[in-house]
Amino acid sequence: MAENHRLSRDCPATAIPAGDALTLPAGTEVFIAQTLGGNVTVRTDRGLFRIAREQAVAIEGYAPKDADPSPGLEPANFSEVAVWDALKTCFDPEIPVNIVDLGLVYDLAIEPAPSGGHAIQVKMTLTAPGCGMGPVIAEDARQKIAALPTVESAKVHIVWDPVWTPQMISPEGRKKLGLE
Repeated sequence: MAENHRLSRDCPATAIPAGDALTLPAGTEVFIAQTLGGNVTVRTDRGLFRIAREQAVAIEGYAPKDADPSPGLEPANFSEVAVWDALKTCFDPEIPVNIVDLGLVYDLAIEPAPSGGHAIQVKMTLTAPGCGMGPVIAEDARQKIAALPTVESAKVHIVWDPVWTPQMISPEGRKKLGLE
């Protein structure tokens, strides 16, 4: 799905893998490398960048094709499955496998909140300890969980124990990466 485009306006972005926030200037030529989870990974002559879904309108001629199958539509009822499904819409911008199938999500805890809703806590890791995109990926996951019905709080913690290894990738993820 690789395509060349230009930015129609200045566009907030995140440098990959450093995780630094910056602005790509209007007129910048971008090569779309990945469009998963609603966000867009682009390559420019300055490197690789993640453009958040709400900023992707700055990419001239870009129309989401394989972003979230139903962005903005949450399930009518809360369930643990709905939380896992929300997490499966989160991607490392360099790897075309969601964070669940990549084996990055270690723990999901759902507790009742005092007012009757739900408090969600997730423990996840990264493929490499020095990855500056960790907070960006964790915040994407937190936002998607927080958007579910009856969720009153959502927290995503980055942990390093156990250390992630490629053996943690699910069979679906291994197939997507061509590791089977």
